[in-house]
Amino acid sequence: MIKDSNVPMAMTFPPFLVVLLLALSTGPLCDAIWLNIPKTGTKCVSEEIHSNVVVLSDYVVVSVEDGQTATIAVKVTSPYGNNLHHRENVTYGRFAFTTEEAGNYLACFWSDNRTRGSGEVVVNIDWKTGIAAKDWESVARKEKLQGVELELRKLEGAVEAIHENLLYLKSREAERRSTSETTNARVAWFSIMSLGICIVVSGLQVWYLKRFFQKKKLI
Repeated sequence: MIKDSNVPMAMTFPPFLVVLLLALSTGPLCDAIWLNIPKTGTKCVSEEIHSNVVVLSDYVVVSVEDGQTATIAVKVTSPYGNNLHHRENVTYGRFAFTTEEAGNYLACFWSDNRTRGSGEVVVNIDWKTGIAAKDWESVARKEKLQGVELELRKLEGAVEAIHENLLYLKSREAERRSTSETTNARVAWFSIMSLGICIVVSGLQVWYLKRFFQKKKLI
């Protein structure tokens, strides 16, 4: 039996680190998405992603009608409407890009007009972002990692991704708080201005009525 020199070191890890390693090594990094695309409709998937994040996705048509695989059209757009990927009359494909701006990235699929039959088209989408989109086999070969070292490298990447997500959420929260404070300040000034206008108008009404009654010699 071959003895692994990393085993004694792994046995000294804290329990929570062992649990994280097991979860990272056995749990799936992403879930497949299944879309039932109608003959004349469009189905879209979206995800809110911050900037400088790698996105990788594979899609394939799995439904077959009359012995022939249906074809679809695909379009991926950025939060500002930039076209990142566009294909027509395809049965499978892949798109990959690095996000340049934070926001909601949208991928839309619709049945190609040349598709025969009238049923729905079933599409499988493997959507990966961030740490899940990284090619760990290439990293292991390049850095000569194996076993526990590779799992630790994955764990380090996962921690970095979580840290970046927390920073992104913190910045978004700061932006929303700033917007809320600005809105509250504007509402407060508007309320003060409205109250001032009401007081001035009331004073003018009292002054006008007083002069009116004085001219009529009623007071």
